[in-house]
Amino acid sequence: MKPQQTNPSPLEQALQQRILVLDGATGTMFQAEGLEEADYRADRFTDHRVDLKGNNDLLSITRPDLVAKVHRRFLDAGADIIETNTFNGTSVAQADYELELFAAEINLAAAKIARRTADEMTAETPDKPRFVAGVLGPTPRTASLSPDVNDPGARNITFDTLRECYTEAAQALIDGGVDFIMIETIFDTLNAKAALYAIDEVFDDRGVQLPIMVSGTITDQSGRTLTGQTTDAFLI
Repeated sequence: MKPQQTNPSPLEQALQQRILVLDGATGTMFQAEGLEEADYRADRFTDHRVDLKGNNDLLSITRPDLVAKVHRRFLDAGADIIETNTFNGTSVAQADYELELFAAEINLAAAKIARRTADEMTAETPDKPRFVAGVLGPTPRTASLSPDVNDPGARNITFDTLRECYTEAAQALIDGGVDFIMIETIFDTLNAKAALYAIDEVFDDRGVQLPIMVSGTITDQSGRTLTGQTTDAFLI
């Protein structure tokens, strides 16, 4: 079902009135907390056989209080938009920790935490509503480049696999109440296309439409992405 044409969203209305400030690097905020393995495991993952320290996305399940605290600190500092704690929330990224089956839960929990924290801040300052960006990270895989320098045609991920993992994450983020979807820190345009394709499918299936933002990563002073594209080429 195709989404119906709607009036501008509250986010789009706010953008017409003022510059909106995005939050900062959530990962470094977690690092400053001096977290240990137990923080990532809590009671639920006590017996998980893989080390979980550093899996910040899992904190949305095991330490939701800390995730909310970080969101609140950015909001108190003046941020208008907070990003869900899902940079590595896809099943492809969570597979590094053997937690791919928890990807949907991670995204849903993260979106709900961010939504609740943003709404609490909006209630305090109704004249300045806060918004939630549902983050789809780049994944640790690249669809355009070979992981083997001796085999340029080799790939360790397919477009369809990326599409499937992005679909799962996007559905959970929408269920959690995000204001828009942010495809973040893209270094491979083909990965971004898989995410955009997945989002379009989700929107069509649900008959909804949310704004979409894409952030690309320029790797060095050459002004190119990791896959060699200029900013203009990436945009096109």
